[in-house]
Amino acid sequence: MGSQRIGEVVLEATGVSVRFGAVQALLDLDFQVRAGEVVALVGDNGAGKSTLIKVLSGVLQPDEGMLQHRGKHVTLSDPSEARARGIETIYQDLALIGSLDIASNLFLGRERRLGGLLAPLRIADDQSMAQRTQEHLADLGLHLPNVLRLPARSMSGGQRQAVAIARASAWASDVLIMDEPTAALGVAQSNAVLRLVKRIAERGVGVVLISHTMPHVMAVADRVVVLRRGAKVADLARPDVTPDLLVSLIVGFDPDSPDVQELVI
Repeated sequence: MGSQRIGEVVLEATGVSVRFGAVQALLDLDFQVRAGEVVALVGDNGAGKSTLIKVLSGVLQPDEGMLQHRGKHVTLSDPSEARARGIETIYQDLALIGSLDIASNLFLGRERRLGGLLAPLRIADDQSMAQRTQEHLADLGLHLPNVLRLPARSMSGGQRQAVAIARASAWASDVLIMDEPTAALGVAQSNAVLRLVKRIAERGVGVVLISHTMPHVMAVADRVVVLRRGAKVADLARPDVTPDLLVSLIVGFDPDSPDVQELVI
């Protein structure tokens, strides 16, 4: 976590607006991520969630507004700049290489090399990477001994998700952004992922969690930010959140109205 203390703002967007032609994807949006907290980002399809995380991860540059990292103005010109600042993102496609094992995926693009006389040959230090991978998995409470050497394509969906989270969290010194990490997972696998989310936050990393699954939001979030039509409509501490309140904020109606019968998210 570097010198950052629990509760301090590590990443902040101020007055951020993004337009795609005539479409206003984000409008004058303020957003903060603090060290050691899980902030859930919720909203209907098209609310601006994906656009916001692309801004935070350097994929998109805002038309207006600014970003601050550890209190200093920054321009995240591309994802590599965000990663260099300890900001990692896991998208729904996971971006694992199916033919590579866990260690090779974890160190992809950051391979350790043998030193000494062999340094000029740039030979991968497989033993060192495998050992560090096992240490990191153990630190996260992950036990995958039967699949350590298997290619990612041979793993279950839950195992692949765990590997993607482990890879990102290994390099996310400040912020980990997770886009629907429990999508398409069963109950047991989803619960395992949510435990990982909590463990990562406990290590002092700020976690941004996008989810449409309200029970998962309620289970792990310290704070919930609601977007609607590109604008922030609520920023609530977890004790102030109820599922009915979230529903009303997401879709913009009064849940106590007699015209409302049932809404399932």
